[in-house]
Amino acid sequence: MTLFCNRFYARRHLLGSTVLVGAMAAAIMPIGAVAQDAASDATTLEPIILRGSGTQTISEDNDTIVPERSVSALKTDTPLVETPRSVSVITRKEMEQRAVTDIIQATRYSSGVSTGGFGYDPRFDQIYIRGVETTTSGDFRDGLRQPVMTYGTFTTEIYTLDRVEVLKGPVSVMYGAASAAGIVNKISKLPLQEAHHEVELQYGTVGRKQAAFDVGGPIGEGSDMFYRVVGLVREGETNYDIQDDRYLLQPSFTWEPTDSTKITIYGLAQDTETAASAWTFKNDGQIYLVSDPDYDYQKIRQYQLGYKLEHDFGNGLTFRQNARVSDLDLKARYLNRMTMFSAPADPWSTAAVTDKMRAYQIDNQLQAKFETGSISHTILAGLDYTAVNSDFAVGYGSTSPGNVGGAPTPALTGFTGNNLRQTGLYAQEQAEIGNWRFVGGLRYDWLDQTTTDKVGGTSDEREDGALSGQVGLLYLFDNGIAPYVSYGTSFVPSTELSASGAVLEPTVGRQIEAGIKYQPDGENFSLSSAVYRLVETGKPQYDPALPGGLYYQNSGENTFTGFEIEGRKAFDNGISLIAAYTYAHGEITGHLDRSIVGNTPTTTPRHVASLWVNYDAPEDVAIGGLSIGGGVRATSKSFTDNYNTARNAGVVYFDASIAYDFGVKSPDLKGLSLSVSATNLANLEEQVCNDGYCYFGQGRTVLGSLKYKW
Repeated sequence: MTLFCNRFYARRHLLGSTVLVGAMAAAIMPIGAVAQDAASDATTLEPIILRGSGTQTISEDNDTIVPERSVSALKTDTPLVETPRSVSVITRKEMEQRAVTDIIQATRYSSGVSTGGFGYDPRFDQIYIRGVETTTSGDFRDGLRQPVMTYGTFTTEIYTLDRVEVLKGPVSVMYGAASAAGIVNKISKLPLQEAHHEVELQYGTVGRKQAAFDVGGPIGEGSDMFYRVVGLVREGETNYDIQDDRYLLQPSFTWEPTDSTKITIYGLAQDTETAASAWTFKNDGQIYLVSDPDYDYQKIRQYQLGYKLEHDFGNGLTFRQNARVSDLDLKARYLNRMTMFSAPADPWSTAAVTDKMRAYQIDNQLQAKFETGSISHTILAGLDYTAVNSDFAVGYGSTSPGNVGGAPTPALTGFTGNNLRQTGLYAQEQAEIGNWRFVGGLRYDWLDQTTTDKVGGTSDEREDGALSGQVGLLYLFDNGIAPYVSYGTSFVPSTELSASGAVLEPTVGRQIEAGIKYQPDGENFSLSSAVYRLVETGKPQYDPALPGGLYYQNSGENTFTGFEIEGRKAFDNGISLIAAYTYAHGEITGHLDRSIVGNTPTTTPRHVASLWVNYDAPEDVAIGGLSIGGGVRATSKSFTDNYNTARNAGVVYFDASIAYDFGVKSPDLKGLSLSVSATNLANLEEQVCNDGYCYFGQGRTVLGSLKYKW
């Protein structure tokens, strides 16, 4: 097998569905798409948002399930109700109510989002927005993309975050290379001006033990320096004997020497160990991990160091700079024991993978606010740069079934290098004319990509230019109703090769969206709805008809049309609810195999609905301090492959949580709370098949948490 074949299988089949070992395909490591290259851009640092006659800090916005602002959508302090695009914000309050333990759990009560397309797999945040995967091309943290080059991904611990924001539709004007369906931007915990201290102990299924802390505040009385340190230690097995161990430390420091200048320095050191293969199969009613847990592991060490700088020059002129360096070191090995029941004497194939990646990113923004007659302008201009280097290696072997414990790690034989350089120049205009709100933006990116076969000594290089645009118009009625319409485009660089040996052109997307938002001023209520048509064109597709190797064409096209609605309400009596519904119709509108044009893409459910209801008992009643919540999630049937020959069954899940704040009735216990949560109460270990390979979902999990704040 040529090294190019090694590269192909390492990237497409290892990342997507299968790895070829000898003459047998062993399904492992599904994340549903070929990895894409990196992008960049930053989030804003404004400490407040002005709306009506009041002000609201980010910290206060996180203390409600009905947020009023987003730090991601336009990179300015624009309220959600005045933003002409669909955005879902999951606050720290909501995450605590639902006791979420990962990004997938955090986002799955939001409209436009579907999860579970590859069963239970704790290695990757497998999230689909509007029918398009965002696992590799929509993962952002603090406004900068967490890049994927070949295989390894930067995993994000939910405890380190203040909020999660889901931007739906093309966002390339602000963020460069990103999925046409949108991005998931994760906002880190950073220093606050008030002192806070928290320790938490957790225990749950399956053997999960976790200790965490979050402390911070001013450094000295009346200081202009603030700090925050977040730490966590976790050890545990999950369903199907998949490890979930993690150790991390996330320090940050903020200095505000003047009212107009602020700089924050932050870091992250994280060590994670889980399974290298999360593929499972069933025999006689029992679910087994394809790989042997005594042999299998995936170890990732990742480090991030960055800063955010903001300076207000006065007269409406503000400069912001966001920079980060990220480093990832991945080592993994697994085996395939699919024959353990059908042919127990057959040897088991083994594989090993390493991936080392480093990313440098910087985003510079200059914002100007001014008025010309009756028009108020907010102009944002930016220049960003991303450099990513990746070294990937893979090797294969085999072992006898009776020698798993002593089986060696296969020698690495295929080595691939991937480098990306991307520079982006963008500008955005926001205009306010009475009740009208207008947004328009343009961006141009220069891309330079190089893929190197380090055994054969050959390289493939491509230089690209990409133009992205967006425009939106919204009318804000005095009662809080805001209809809008928007249009945007996107691009994602490709690393696959054509028959000529050149890297393929980027995949591009376009979307038109219309919607209505409703968020009355001063009320804890929001409602947003949207209809859209999203087209993703030029998707890389493997062409078996091309001689001389494994090559691709920019021939794939999918079209999605849909409707979304999401409502949030917090009543004065302590009851709150979050409801979402998504209708999505996907259609394959371009494909090398013309027989499937017109079919529905695999694992794209037509209907997804969810409802979470929570009750916080008032302090003056007998059960004051008690909080009870329950949720239901429903997903309709979906096709098991693009040929639409069979369907995955629809499924309904039930979740619940209960918590008690001891300090409400016992002042001596102020700050002490206990919670118990459960997901998938009915213990549905449903099977989902995706493009010919089948996986099982996570069964029932129960988690207890004891927390103390002071």
